[in-house]
Amino acid sequence: MVPILFYGIPSGCSFGSIVALEWLGEPYRLCRIDMMSEVIGSDAYRRINPVAETPALMTEEGAIISESMAVLNHLAARGIDKGLGYKQGTLEFDRLNQMLAYLNTSLFSGFAPLWYALEHGLEGAEKQALRAYGSAILAKVHADLQAAIGDRDWLLGDHRSLADAYFAGIARWTKYHDVIDRRDYPALQRLFDKLEADPAVRFAHAIERGEAPAGNGAFRGEISLDDALDTLRQAA
Repeated sequence: MVPILFYGIPSGCSFGSIVALEWLGEPYRLCRIDMMSEVIGSDAYRRINPVAETPALMTEEGAIISESMAVLNHLAARGIDKGLGYKQGTLEFDRLNQMLAYLNTSLFSGFAPLWYALEHGLEGAEKQALRAYGSAILAKVHADLQAAIGDRDWLLGDHRSLADAYFAGIARWTKYHDVIDRRDYPALQRLFDKLEADPAVRFAHAIERGEAPAGNGAFRGEISLDDALDTLRQAA
């Protein structure tokens, strides 16, 4: 069975997992989940992920892995020979997990109050308070990442890792929220521009737009949630 990634639109953090699958280059399929529709909270999707979030990955054996860090670590373990991940117990493995955790708990979380204010149409003092809170978090995170990258090409050094794939999916959220200017952090802007030019990142953007890009040949097409559930039943 070909693995299936359940990815969220619009602009889900699952974007990074699509990039990771393209970098890995092994056959996979995608299942599109509209996070603004009733599907995301439906009983059908909760059979894939009980907490009704994306991403989720159905493996060849029919096991379900959810949460970006878990999905990316699973893919990283499959891509050690390609430099996407590292053997457990090595310093490089620990550094990758440290960066993934920081991106998840700090960069991702910094956008949370901004998304809440935007998606719930808040105005006035409540909106201002949430935007101020998110802005303060993001300013610190951007400064910390700027210092950590320095003159390096990628988040972890001279070679890309799945931390860069995850960064690509989250960092783009600045376009929705006018609270931070990435150009004030040249190392981050340099990294972001390099990722935006990457074929796998361009592929993930096209997928989110509903297009049918070719990718590197690993992508085996989209599958509906109903068909994915049938696949899950057959694997049980």
